[in-house]
Amino acid sequence: MNAETLTTALAADRARVDACLEALFAERDAPAPRLEGAMRHGVLVGGKRLRPVLVYAAGRALGADDDALDAPAMAIELIHAYSLVHDDLPAMDDDDLRRGQPTVHRAYDEAAAILAGDALQSLAFEVIARSRHPRLAAMIASLAEASGRDGMVAGQALDLEAVGGHPDVAALATMHAHKTGALIRAAVRLGGLVAVAEDDARLNALDAYARAIGLAFQIHDDVLDVIGDTATLGKASGADAVRDKPTYPSLLGLDGARARAAGLVEEAAAALAPLGESALPLLALARYMIERDH
Repeated sequence: MNAETLTTALAADRARVDACLEALFAERDAPAPRLEGAMRHGVLVGGKRLRPVLVYAAGRALGADDDALDAPAMAIELIHAYSLVHDDLPAMDDDDLRRGQPTVHRAYDEAAAILAGDALQSLAFEVIARSRHPRLAAMIASLAEASGRDGMVAGQALDLEAVGGHPDVAALATMHAHKTGALIRAAVRLGGLVAVAEDDARLNALDAYARAIGLAFQIHDDVLDVIGDTATLGKASGADAVRDKPTYPSLLGLDGARARAAGLVEEAAAALAPLGESALPLLALARYMIERDH
């Protein structure tokens, strides 16, 4: 899959999940309109939609139908959106800009942002629970584990604890495997579970792929925070250094961080070998992880 084909495919999948997400808020008589507005701001204002795209790509690689992938694609993005709304709060990363727009607590207020994040999280599980699927319990369990105390929330706790500290590369990898990697792994697994049973060996291949790209994605994010600009990133550049947060460039240097990310993409490519040509879009996405500019 060349760059032009990937760009077209990404745009189509983003448009698909965006339409699904818009429908969750359309023609709705909301009991708390301001909360609804804050939720919309948190999830519908821009975004790469990378995790939903991974749901679609992983599911298709194993033969799933797009219609069956819509619910897990929406659910994973709603969880991601909730996490960003809460991460941006003054008690966390205290960010003013997200996706080129004011963060939810700036556009509304802190209380509205907390409640919007809470509501987006519960909406994710409502969306996936309302879908009809023989492996629904496994899908819900995967999303819950990736989102909570053994996944993303644990990673955020480790991230906050690491500020001003001096973890080694292994500790940094552990933190990112939870904060960023867990949800990326869940996206790939959800797509796979739509298509095949839990004991299908191809899910193991997908998980090895997802582990590698999850860390590659975060390493490249660390690199972009150093070399990127605020207008392109859609959020403040250089924020990690200002907060004295440990990053891969701070531990390995820019060249070392880039080399580590490239090595992880090669690991991801090797993991996909059992899937053959059906995994070519996933391979293209792995390369995109370390080539994107935001």
